[in-house]
Amino acid sequence: MNSTQHAQIVSFIWGIADDVLRDLYVRGKYRDVILPFTVLRRLDGVLEGTKEQVLDTEAFLKAEGIVEKEGALRVAAGQAFYNTSPFTLRSLRAESNRTRLRQNFEAYLDGFSPNVQEILENFEFRNQIPRLTKGDALGALIAKYLDPRLDLSPRTPDNPKGLDNHGMGSVFEELVRKFNEENNEEAGEHWTPRDAVRLMSRLIFDPVADQVGSGTYLLYDGAMGTGGMLTVAEETLKQLGAERGKAIETHLYGQEINAETYAIAKADLILKGEGENADEIKGGPEWSTLANDGFAHMEFDFMLSNPPYGKSWKTDLERMGGKADMQDPRFVVEHRGETLSLVTRTSDGQMLFLANLVSKMKHGTPLGSRMAEVHNGSSLFTGDAGQGESNIRRWVIENDWLEAIVALPLNMFYNTGIATYVWVLTNRKPEHRKGKVQLVDASGWSTPLRKNLGKKNCELSPADIDRAVATFLDFEESEQSKTFDGREFGYSKVQVERPLRLAGVEADKIWTAAQVSRAIKNGATRDPEAKPLVRAVLPVGTTPDPYLGRFEVAFRGEQRVVEYHPDAELRDHEQVPLLEPAGDWRDGIEAFVRREVLPYAVDAWVDESKIKIGYEISFTKHFYKPAPLRTLDEIRADIRALEAESENLIAEIAGTAETR
Repeated sequence: MNSTQHAQIVSFIWGIADDVLRDLYVRGKYRDVILPFTVLRRLDGVLEGTKEQVLDTEAFLKAEGIVEKEGALRVAAGQAFYNTSPFTLRSLRAESNRTRLRQNFEAYLDGFSPNVQEILENFEFRNQIPRLTKGDALGALIAKYLDPRLDLSPRTPDNPKGLDNHGMGSVFEELVRKFNEENNEEAGEHWTPRDAVRLMSRLIFDPVADQVGSGTYLLYDGAMGTGGMLTVAEETLKQLGAERGKAIETHLYGQEINAETYAIAKADLILKGEGENADEIKGGPEWSTLANDGFAHMEFDFMLSNPPYGKSWKTDLERMGGKADMQDPRFVVEHRGETLSLVTRTSDGQMLFLANLVSKMKHGTPLGSRMAEVHNGSSLFTGDAGQGESNIRRWVIENDWLEAIVALPLNMFYNTGIATYVWVLTNRKPEHRKGKVQLVDASGWSTPLRKNLGKKNCELSPADIDRAVATFLDFEESEQSKTFDGREFGYSKVQVERPLRLAGVEADKIWTAAQVSRAIKNGATRDPEAKPLVRAVLPVGTTPDPYLGRFEVAFRGEQRVVEYHPDAELRDHEQVPLLEPAGDWRDGIEAFVRREVLPYAVDAWVDESKIKIGYEISFTKHFYKPAPLRTLDEIRADIRALEAESENLIAEIAGTAETR
């Protein structure tokens, strides 16, 4: 099918919506009928040639008392789906009585195989039948879809003008795109622009193009929306194989919580003749990727996702037992001898989708796994040291899985103009990338759209994509590409304490926390000149170490090493770079504290038990270009111009006053 035929079919179907549904539905709801009806018409046409075989097989299986019919009926239909009802859309068209038409149409729907039933259920298509019947539109819809000018039947030797599976899939995707663009407010939630997906696919496939051999590869998307990422990635991988003479097979796996977009994804795969792949995707309200992993213990070769940004996952967390009782191994991991919680704030769970992908990496194959995921800017820096977002960044960087982050242009997506970034990860970094993280600023490489699509006013042209991918592959320093040791993004969050000093209280004794609280409650006030309150006297022979809060002082007439009660009001925190130049991590922290803290607070010490490791990434810091300052001559010229303007204004006012 050429692009002209493609456009004509889409235009015809679009016209059906305006002709039949205009008085029954608001424009934004046309999709509730048109998308499932388009699926039905295609499936009906595909099954037409084997209808009698399916009915005969169904009768035989029923007579023999065979309960498990799925496999035999698929074989009889020659497809991954079937329909055992006696009706077809053509036979339904002959019925003029609207009540009988509704009954027969519902029986027709009931005859479809379970996988098609799931599509209809998630489209909630049966809910539309009463309205269509009442408005006498059901018969009109069937007639319109059977119009000879709209041929959605499959291409065969007897019907060379029919649509092959790829062509039908393209028509359906185009319809979905048009409906999404018509309803821009929600489009971005489920629809990632194809230009962004093509870039993501290139970023995961191009670096290993020469290593991908003939064989079967598993692709996964944990937030698949309408499935576009999976299908574009599949096409890209197969094209890559064809260019190199490799026989590549793919299996697609995905999960999506939104019922309608899941139905679209499943329908799209069935329409493309990929029934087996359609069987391997899971979706609907019960299939939240975070709370109900549909592919636990599976591993994949290539993964890509565009998770929801800023969306609460509080309900999921409650279903998983709450933060304190979290047991999911995707989100609680062992790392360098400690247990890391990757659980993020409930207000935004996007980073958990990254952790989900990482948990499904292959570790026992030469290629390992490669993945690309889109995030907004908050994933770069939100979360304090020790919190979920920071722990996820730490986990992927310290395991050397983060290969690059690519900044995309603004206004790339349909319903948001915010900054977005593609995270590229692999557990098989080439030697020259080991220990390194590349930041690529591709935000300036885009092509304006002639007409805005919601907030989307630009796209990545093929040339823009080529430029971004080439910059990524070259791995060279430039204005748009910076390379860092992964540890440069890390820091130690250090808690710095100062001793509690209270006026008018006995200093030469050991104070318990309860005694301190009572003293403050009874009116004792802080006094920077008072002696610190002793919390503990350490055993004789303890080595004093003021850096750790072990001070040697005169206590009850003898020299002892003591610890003081910290003053919460004077407590402070310092971020010490992990690459602070000095010995091991503790030496680095001590050097920093002696240089940056002790000159201003000689009695300060560090509570090592409270030290936490954090990671954050700042694109602005590395790519910000300040506007050049104006020269003195330009400033003088502006001042003179203002002075002249002021003098003229004063003279004009004075002249006016004199004439009065």
